Amino acid sequence: MTGLFAIAVWAAKLAPVMKKIRKGLVPIALLAMSFAPFTQAQGIPGQVAAGSAEAQPVVSAVRRDGISLDEAVRRAEAQYRAKVVRTDVQDEDGRKVYVLKLLSEDGRVITVRIDAATGRGR
Repeated sequence: MTGLFAIAVWAAKLAPVMKKIRKGLVPIALLAMSFAPFTQAQGIPGQVAAGSAEAQPVVSAVRRDGISLDEAVRRAEAQYRAKVVRTDVQDEDGRKVYVLKLLSEDGRVITVRIDAATGRGR
């Protein structure tokens, strides 16, 4: 019986210490989990080191061919300080053109045409 009593006394003395440890571990665990997306991003292909035998990543091909629709949206939203609400890709004279409709804070609708090859407005 003294063994059980000793364990109970030891557990009672240890309980506040364990509570403090748990309180400290929760924020640390949350902080560690917040870095998970960054560690996963390391596996995404990007720039290849010079002299590498690997093929050029797709990211480089997008830059050679002009800008992506996502980049066009980002630039238009920044330039006009408005939110893109609709996108369309059209062929004009053999060139790919992004047609973006933006909605400004004051309710105006702005239509922007961006040449996909050059990134310039048309």
